[in-house]
Amino acid sequence: MRITVLFILTSLTIMASACKTAPEETIYPSYDDYPVYEGSDLGVRYTPETTTFRLWSPTAEEAKLRFYNQALGGEASRETNMEKAEQGTWTAQFEEDLNGVYYTFQVKANGQWLDETPGPYATAAGTNGKRGQVVDLKATNPEGWAATQRPPLAHPTDIIIYELHVRDLSTHPSSGIQNKGKFLGLAESGAKSPQGLATGLDHIKELGATHIHLLPSFDYLSVDETKLEDNKFNWGYDPHLYNVPEGSYSSNPADGAARIREFKQMVKTLHDNGLRVIMDVVYNHTGATENSVFNQTVPGYYYRHNEDGSFSNASACGNETASERAMVRKFIIESVKYWATEYQVDGFRFDLMGIHDIETMNQVSEALHQVDPTIFVYGEGWTAGDSPLPVEKRALKRHTSQLKDVAAFSDDIRDAIKGHVFTHDDPGFVSGKAGQEGRIRFGVVAATRHPQLNYDSIQIYDADGPWSPGPAQTITYFSCHDNHTLWDRLKLSRPDAPVDERVHMQKLAGAILLTSQGVSFLHAGVEMARTKQGVENSFESPDSINQINWERKAKYKEVFDYYQGLIALRKNHPAFRLRTAEMIQQHLQFLEPGEPNVVAFTLAGNANGDAWKDILVIYNANPEYKTVALPPGPWTIAVDGDHVTEQGLGTVYTDKLAVPGITAMVLFKND
Repeated sequence: MRITVLFILTSLTIMASACKTAPEETIYPSYDDYPVYEGSDLGVRYTPETTTFRLWSPTAEEAKLRFYNQALGGEASRETNMEKAEQGTWTAQFEEDLNGVYYTFQVKANGQWLDETPGPYATAAGTNGKRGQVVDLKATNPEGWAATQRPPLAHPTDIIIYELHVRDLSTHPSSGIQNKGKFLGLAESGAKSPQGLATGLDHIKELGATHIHLLPSFDYLSVDETKLEDNKFNWGYDPHLYNVPEGSYSSNPADGAARIREFKQMVKTLHDNGLRVIMDVVYNHTGATENSVFNQTVPGYYYRHNEDGSFSNASACGNETASERAMVRKFIIESVKYWATEYQVDGFRFDLMGIHDIETMNQVSEALHQVDPTIFVYGEGWTAGDSPLPVEKRALKRHTSQLKDVAAFSDDIRDAIKGHVFTHDDPGFVSGKAGQEGRIRFGVVAATRHPQLNYDSIQIYDADGPWSPGPAQTITYFSCHDNHTLWDRLKLSRPDAPVDERVHMQKLAGAILLTSQGVSFLHAGVEMARTKQGVENSFESPDSINQINWERKAKYKEVFDYYQGLIALRKNHPAFRLRTAEMIQQHLQFLEPGEPNVVAFTLAGNANGDAWKDILVIYNANPEYKTVALPPGPWTIAVDGDHVTEQGLGTVYTDKLAVPGITAMVLFKND
């Protein structure tokens, strides 16, 4: 009997001891109570002698680190229990050279082991981003990388953005580019179309853009990198690993170093050719939700939730991130700084920026401008749905004045020029819709306050009046990857218009854009009447829909020449690039042309140091000639509906000018 009792007591002691030492999940009252890690070494830190891994997962009961010899498949070559460390982190350190090793993290939460992931902070990964990879970043630098410099930029209003998808540039047979669909395809010089015209990089230089805006080029989910022969297409707005270049755009998705090296080579080549690089970043949501890298590391924390606990969905993609939370904000800031330093990226376009909170965007801007004050930040000042984040805290277009050196897209001038974006048969100013003069004027002054505008009579989206504090915070555009190309939209809204009339509309739209104040933004291919065969939302359409057909450059050479000339005019004449709202108020004055569907204005007094004393700009959207009364001249014509010639196309000595239909004219005088 004594032996039995002793056995029972001993067993209870052992069980109690086991319960006392077993790992437990840490419970916090709210997400705001999660510890904030203040260090800057999350993820992997490599040297040939030592590699350290650190993961932030404050609610984890346990955390494991596994090593693999290959990007996919096979058993782990080593498994290590990570040690719990300060401020919710877990660490493991190895005194050996781990260069090239693949790895995963796995955490246990709520008594269950979650999925293996590379961790949110991965900076290199293998195929499909399933496993992270230890990479010597210094060894990925192309020759001359240390000496690479960002091309000069005096002021944000000098920027002319060319929005481009990596695949679109090169996959068409007419591109003449060897590295089709790859980062290196954008780094090729000398490519020609069948007609012998420059394509790719040389074309963009020839056009005169200053910045290339790349659609998402971080690692995203929708393209299977084991089946690249399928040529599956996606825009990439389904983020997986934010700090890793997309594998399908590299020569070898399994090699984490190859992605990095080739992205850097692309940036270096573009910089060497006078072009800056902007990354389209999508921190507002992740491609996966329950099974995302974020959620499999710290369940629930990175996302906003509805009152019933479900994921909120202001992105219309299944979830939205909680930028206002300390570790989410820290992640976003550190991520953009990483791209700006490790890859020398020159700008960031924030997808659905209105989902982010104002404070986060301001801290992003401040952090980037500490890296380099010429880095440009802008975004979509709207959401795709409602959010638990209070409206007054959202980085919406209407709150642009609260944003510090962050610009927003002007959907106002977009729809004024071509018609309501979602009403496909609705024409705009250039395609003959009446009553758009006030909206065009609002676009000309870059959504800033101007004494001649009656804002009560102007339709302005999501704002009660002028929403931009200055032209550097306004993106002036009429088309982008979203919705129809301008050419397709003109065909939809004006099916009765013959091709030559649509060509004039395409040119008038370009003239309005490039003679308006603000930061100019062009959708790649607009200068050659790009078509997507009428497809509006081509995010996963095949290359045959999305790719740029370079034969159109020869077919629509007059459009290319016109846009090229307008860009040169804008770059040569700072009057079109006024730097402040006060300068616009001082130098820009609208005329009363007396005719409907006509907008005219002057830029007077050698505006912004312009060599031309006075400039007169006229837009006639009517199909027929309209007579416009001129201020005292004489006026030299620099732009008409077909040509851009700063040396002059003739001089007008009369007090009236007959402006052809669907035409912009620019005139100047120095007397």
